[in-house]
Amino acid sequence: MDKNFDFEDLRPCTDAEVPDVMRRMANNHWFAFLVKIFFPGKSIEQCRETLLGIKTVEQFQRVVVMEVVDNIITDSMTSFTCKGLAEMGNDTKHVLISNHRDIVLDPAVLNIAFIKNGIESSEITFGDNLIKSDFIADFGKVNKMVPILREGSARDFYNNSVKVSNYIRYVVTQKNQSIWIAQRNGRAKDGNDRTEVGVLKMFSLSSNANFVDCMDELKINPVAVSYEYESCDFLKAAEMYVSTYQKYLKSRNEDLNSIMKGFLQHKGNVEFVVTKPITREELEYCDTFKKNEKFTHLADIIDERIYSNYKLFKTNFMAHDILNHEHRFADRYTETDMREFIEYMRDGISALGIPLCEDLENKFLHIYATPVDNCLKYQQ
Repeated sequence: MDKNFDFEDLRPCTDAEVPDVMRRMANNHWFAFLVKIFFPGKSIEQCRETLLGIKTVEQFQRVVVMEVVDNIITDSMTSFTCKGLAEMGNDTKHVLISNHRDIVLDPAVLNIAFIKNGIESSEITFGDNLIKSDFIADFGKVNKMVPILREGSARDFYNNSVKVSNYIRYVVTQKNQSIWIAQRNGRAKDGNDRTEVGVLKMFSLSSNANFVDCMDELKINPVAVSYEYESCDFLKAAEMYVSTYQKYLKSRNEDLNSIMKGFLQHKGNVEFVVTKPITREELEYCDTFKKNEKFTHLADIIDERIYSNYKLFKTNFMAHDILNHEHRFADRYTETDMREFIEYMRDGISALGIPLCEDLENKFLHIYATPVDNCLKYQQ
């Protein structure tokens, strides 16, 4: 790791900085709007008083973030389960590499599960394109979030990747904290959760050690995230459909709208699994291949971990059968389930304002059907 890096623009705030951050957030024009959404039973002044009384990052996560996440789970999920927490002992810290479906909820829900089970919360990487206001910047800092450059020249992107790589290694090996990162640049919008080799290569930019020692030091631990009803499923289908015919351009507040949609949309049953960490023996196996192939095989091992622990729901099986014009998984759902799912799909697509067509329906169905194919591949 290069010790010459200044991580001031990446690091979350310290406990000493929390009171100033709380004052800025409490006085921000966004504050009243968000209180009405996330704390409907409380007054603005009551929430402001609570915020101004917070003195540490941990207190903020326990008092504010936990209540927000608990409300989201209660209001939008039929059930939530997080398995494998025994893999997260407080003595060993990890790079948690996760499949990624919801912009904010994936790491937020996982962190609250950690806190409730006596495990220190992890830092969270996220795209700097989401920082649209001072309020979001402050919230990110106090919620242990680390911005990653999403736009810029190739040189800017490379330099930022080197810096982020060094910061990730610093967090795990020196700060003694875990850090969450998505397995790819952005959410999987087509249901195909595959680890990008570029993410793994980025990890290697901060070490001159051999492949095995470089990766083993990070204690890479895959996390499997499964939603019965995909966050922003119709918005994702529309983006894929439009992208088939022309360059897709995001609207001005599209990311923020997707965040709010992800919070509020019904998600049915949700299951997270913290899988077993990548072992040194597995890294030694990857090391028997040529340079670039080492990362390809490591990505495949991570994908196998995720899909061996992925929870398939009836929505996945129904979408797979519709898409493939078969009844292969008919024992996993009822005829009523199927009618309701088709109605859900067509009502949601109609609400987009895009004419209903087979191509658009297929884009939607792929979101749910693709995990079935991936699970069949890896779980066998």
